[in-house]
Amino acid sequence: MTDAVSAKATRNIIFLVLVASLGYFVDIYDLLLFSIVRVRSLKDIGVTDADMLEKGQFVMNVQMFGLLLGGILWGVIGDKLGRIKVLFGSILLYSVANFANGMVHDVTTYAIIRFIAGIGLAGELGAGITLVSETLSKEKRGYGTTIVAVIGLFGAVAAAIVGKQDWRIAYYVGGCLGIVLLLLRLGTFESGMFKNVAQSDVSKGNFFMLFTSLKRFSKYLYCILIGAPLWYVVGVLVFLSPEFGKALGAKETLSAGTGILYTYVGISVGGVFAGVLAQITRSRKLTMLIFLILSVISVASYLGAKGITEARFIWLCFFMGCSVGYWATFVTIASEQFGTNIRSTVTTTVPNFVRGLLIPISYAFNFFKGHYGMLNSGYIMMFILTVIALFSLSQLKESFNKNLDYIESNHITEFNEAI
Repeated sequence: MTDAVSAKATRNIIFLVLVASLGYFVDIYDLLLFSIVRVRSLKDIGVTDADMLEKGQFVMNVQMFGLLLGGILWGVIGDKLGRIKVLFGSILLYSVANFANGMVHDVTTYAIIRFIAGIGLAGELGAGITLVSETLSKEKRGYGTTIVAVIGLFGAVAAAIVGKQDWRIAYYVGGCLGIVLLLLRLGTFESGMFKNVAQSDVSKGNFFMLFTSLKRFSKYLYCILIGAPLWYVVGVLVFLSPEFGKALGAKETLSAGTGILYTYVGISVGGVFAGVLAQITRSRKLTMLIFLILSVISVASYLGAKGITEARFIWLCFFMGCSVGYWATFVTIASEQFGTNIRSTVTTTVPNFVRGLLIPISYAFNFFKGHYGMLNSGYIMMFILTVIALFSLSQLKESFNKNLDYIESNHITEFNEAI
């Protein structure tokens, strides 16, 4: 390969990683925007204070349901038609939904459009991670997927800044970001591994293949469960920070919006360290183990912060965010566990199913809270989820240097090349 050809290939790969990163940036921006503008937007369309919590939870749950369905839809499309088609289709659907979101005037329409936006959002991370994992060398793909997640998570910062403006404008900005990203994607290229599989008659994008083998299903389930503590930290401990602050004896009400912002900044920083640590140790499993232990320490620090102040709360949220900054590592592990013909399906559904786990996790937390109170329930849930995550991690094989050019059959794993 000549130097000119090599340089062009390198530029193409860098551009691909950048585009995938910006896709996840938009994903996180929209995912958190409703949480930030919830009260203002619902009040503006006529929701009373008495109905605010109920209507807000309704819209959020509808959006999460869209993410769950979208994860399956885009995952299957990615394996059947290509990763690039997902990147185009998902961002287009998301953009249209965001423009429409700025025009709603009732809760029902708001929820329907959030559902559509959720479907669109579901394809961004999985398709980006899959494409980067299959394009970069096995020695460098960890760096690529880390960059995707780190840049993407700063979408939370953008959402916090833009969300302070008029809520309708905030949604229009999201739609504009999507259109710009859609234009940038005109220069992307398809995964070579997918092209090879596309030319064969092997079953592609068969979601039910994950359930036809106990071994394959168990591996899929373990990939989901290792990420459960992350969304517990974000979706319960930080989201309910006003209530936790009261239980800790805070003199002023803690802001969930501020907590989410600094938690995501921490996740971005932690993502860098997790990616680098995995490259240094050449082990994603060891990296996950270290971060799971750190997350327990950070949560214990948070739940033990009697008389917590706003400044201390910000630092603790940042610490908890850093400790659960294994998001990119966790998604990369899922991507590396399965063959090319169902890799997009797995990589797209796993993070969205982890997000969906927040629903049963919240119910379990509320159950314990009724018996043991806010703080003790916080400890109990973190202990349970961490034990489950550690066990699941122990059942997965190390995948750092794994060759990804292989396919899954209905019965056995077939390799194009020896691993």
